[in-house]
Amino acid sequence: MDFGDILNQWETSQKKNSSSVKKTQNSKPQTQNVSKKKANADFIERAFSAKEELSNKKNSSNQNQNSQIQNKQKIQTSVQQKKQSDDVAKKSMEVWLSKYGVIDKDSVAQKFHEQKELKTFTSAKQLPIDARIDLHGLTQDEAWHRLEFFVKDCARRGLKKILIIHGKGNHSNDSESVLKNIVRIFIEKNPLLGASGFCSSNQGGTGATWVVIKR
Repeated sequence: MDFGDILNQWETSQKKNSSSVKKTQNSKPQTQNVSKKKANADFIERAFSAKEELSNKKNSSNQNQNSQIQNKQKIQTSVQQKKQSDDVAKKSMEVWLSKYGVIDKDSVAQKFHEQKELKTFTSAKQLPIDARIDLHGLTQDEAWHRLEFFVKDCARRGLKKILIIHGKGNHSNDSESVLKNIVRIFIEKNPLLGASGFCSSNQGGTGATWVVIKR
């Protein structure tokens, strides 16, 4: 019930009281005055209650609206701050890329691997020869079986570097050239063997291959 409803009730009550006063004016004047004062007091009390209730509702509504506005402002501020942070990070990345360029990880890894292999090859090349085998005059199968036995025996003995003499194959009926290829394939397939290379000219040149035995 709002203030308007209470006012309407009060006006209706006043009309009734006025009519009642005319009828009973001569008989009960004191009782009518008391009833009228009581009715006025009730109306005033109800009017103040309704006004206070309406005021509380308005305050509550205003508080809710203010809270919604504050939450909306906080969200907008957070979004703006995140956008500014992203823009700063993007600009920093662009500056870094313009200065240093894009890093090719695959290229870096390949260069590192090549440098490591070169270092390993250089170290292995300087190792002394611990044992050697000569394959001259052997067939492909004979050379292969001899190499298997020779490499296993050297690995068992703990040797580090061996020399395989196979010939250059420059002035033969391709037998030495074939042995040279067999040795290369054998080294690639054998899990016990590592870095390898041709000897220096005073040790046989391309007619002999040194190879390191893996630990």
